[in-house]
Amino acid sequence: MSHLLILFFLLLVNQANAELAPVKQLKSYLSATKTLTADFRQVSLNQKGQPTQTSYGVFYLSRPGKFRWNYKKPFLQEIVSSSGKVWFYDADLEQVTIKKLDDSLGSTPALLLSGDIALEKNFIIEKQGMEEGLQWIKLSPKKESGFKYILIGLKDGVLGGMELSDNFGQLTRIYFSNIKQNKKLDDALFIFIAPEGVDVFEN
Repeated sequence: MSHLLILFFLLLVNQANAELAPVKQLKSYLSATKTLTADFRQVSLNQKGQPTQTSYGVFYLSRPGKFRWNYKKPFLQEIVSSSGKVWFYDADLEQVTIKKLDDSLGSTPALLLSGDIALEKNFIIEKQGMEEGLQWIKLSPKKESGFKYILIGLKDGVLGGMELSDNFGQLTRIYFSNIKQNKKLDDALFIFIAPEGVDVFEN
């Protein structure tokens, strides 16, 4: 085999490894993460890519299948998952909605992080390159779903952001900061008790 041909094959192998590196980082991060706490900034964008609302709060994760989004600004909201259900609490509306975990679009990013979804079985995985200092990986559902794709952004192998595009043209970006991995979390964080006097609806 000629030196040029050997070099060509080496280039192909190196390119393949480069393509797989972010995916390997994602799998490694998910498998190594048992608990997670992080501040988050969530930006909702319309079909023109214009921000319509920015929310701030704290995210908690405990594998398997437990998570909590505490929205603090501009509105007080809570999304809590445990025992296969998700509780959505809106303080302004004084309303709680309970859904099955797999029926809840809003739970999808956290469900991915919880490790309850097999990546290759459920998604087409593509590397997207660098943007905003993050290495992005695109996950497109193989089966019909309520969303078009999810992007996961890693920085030095650590979660930095997520993006969710639904079938109605709505785009949601989430940026994480002050991340604490595998710190012990109180189980009470994932138990939701509806405040007295609120309306409760269960699907």
